[in-house]
Amino acid sequence: MQTNKFQKLVNNGFLFRLYLLKSLPMAFIAGIRVAELTNEKAVTTVRFGWLTQNPFRSMYFACEAMAAEMSTGLLVLNGVYKSSPPISMLIIENKAVYFKKAIGKITFTCNDGNHIMEMIDKAKLTGNAVNGDIKSLGLDESGEKVAEFIFTWSVKVKQPKY
Repeated sequence: MQTNKFQKLVNNGFLFRLYLLKSLPMAFIAGIRVAELTNEKAVTTVRFGWLTQNPFRSMYFACEAMAAEMSTGLLVLNGVYKSSPPISMLIIENKAVYFKKAIGKITFTCNDGNHIMEMIDKAKLTGNAVNGDIKSLGLDESGEKVAEFIFTWSVKVKQPKY
């Protein structure tokens, strides 16, 4: 798959922040950024600060979850962008393990783009919903593992509206 208009939008920081403001205002407020989006990989970042803090002087888990989910969701969106037939997408489960306090800039990386495309292709072929576990790994600025998230995404061909 070639770079598409969706990737160009996401990789343009200004345009993507406008998209967040319109479609995901909490991610905009939390300051989540996209560092990279390719067909295989998505990298998002979020900084510990006043808006993202918890009472324990680290990042609130929900801010970590937003950034982690975005790293997986961008790859799903990239795969379904202007798909024919159209594909719906939904998270049906998530799991998280936290290894240490999240302080500073936290980077979430998802390398499951190929797996996601296989799921989408299977959904198109069978017409059935296809579920898959998609992982995002969060590292702090020193490269230490902060958290690991697994989101179970479901993709299926959209039913025509009558």
